[in-house]
Amino acid sequence: MHGGFHGGWCWNDVAARLRCEGHTVTTPTLTGLGERSHLLSYDITLNTFVQDVVQHIEYADLRDVVLVGHSFGGAVVTAVADRIAERLDHLVYIDAMILFDGQTPLSQLDSASAAAREALAVDNGRAVVLPNFDTTSFGISLDHPLAEWIRNRLTPHPFATFTTSVRLHNPVGNGIPATYVAATAPSYAPLADVRSWIRANRDWNWIDIDCGHDVMILEPERTAYILSNIR
Repeated sequence: MHGGFHGGWCWNDVAARLRCEGHTVTTPTLTGLGERSHLLSYDITLNTFVQDVVQHIEYADLRDVVLVGHSFGGAVVTAVADRIAERLDHLVYIDAMILFDGQTPLSQLDSASAAAREALAVDNGRAVVLPNFDTTSFGISLDHPLAEWIRNRLTPHPFATFTTSVRLHNPVGNGIPATYVAATAPSYAPLADVRSWIRANRDWNWIDIDCGHDVMILEPERTAYILSNIR
């Protein structure tokens, strides 16, 4: 699952590598983002994103799923795991946020990051959105060979998804084995509290990867290797 402003496109290289190894890979795009940006509306909340993924899995009749979420996508992974655990085999959070019952994505961020996002939110006539962030926000320098390719694909993010409270009926992860992949060069500051919680949770696997926040774009080969060997 992609993070904020992104779409399924950000997994292209990782997915291609995994498919070459014989894995079935799907990379759905959440409503209002990427190639589905024409569906942007005031009605999109975090619940919309969760329903996107639940229905994607159920209608494709996917089972034994390794469900992967990057950045904002981690909030979606946790909620999906709470609803359809019987279809999931492993959860992978790639430099991702993790929400507890009653939290919003905004409240999970450190206060400075949350305030900055609130200040940036604007009404564009179709929804209240966060305008596109610069690629440096995702650990990709402006002169990186992929910077323009990424910039041309980023889309405004529906802000209501940041202010929706997640409702969980089970502990985070719902008993499904889980792995956290942390980007370390640099470490993504808004996720400091999440990393501290994971470090204290001995039931989770932990993997460091030496790159910026957009791990799947910056290190597709390493990301594919991690996912292919997750079990």
